[in-house]
Amino acid sequence: MDYNDVELKKSEICQFEDNLGAFAKRNFAKGEIVIKWNLSILSEEEFKKLSQYEQLNFCHRRNGSIYYYPDPERHVNRSKNPNLIPDFEKEANIAICDIKKGEELSISDETQEDF
Repeated sequence: MDYNDVELKKSEICQFEDNLGAFAKRNFAKGEIVIKWNLSILSEEEFKKLSQYEQLNFCHRRNGSIYYYPDPERHVNRSKNPNLIPDFEKEANIAICDIKKGEELSISDETQEDF
C-alpha cells in the first residue's frame, strides 16, 4: 500500500495480526511532519459497530471523543528506539531524528494515546 511519502509493508516490530508497519519512502529531517493524521471522530454507535479487534487496536479516546486511526497512522508501530513523536496539537507524527528512506516509522512504546 502506498500513502505518498510512506508505505506499508511487512514489519519486524509489528504489534498487529497483519504484521505490517509504516516505512519512509524518502528521507525526512528532524522536526519534519512525517504523517499528517486523517483521523475520524466516531459516535458511540459507530464505535460499537466496529470489531472488537478494531476497537482495541485502532481507536483511542481523547478528551471525550473516540478517534479512529486509518492507514497509514494505525501501522506506526511502537519501539524502544522510536523515530517519531505524536503531536496531538498538530495532529501529526513528527520526526525526532533524521529518518532515512526505507526505515520503519515508530513511536515510543510508552506513548499514551488515551486521555
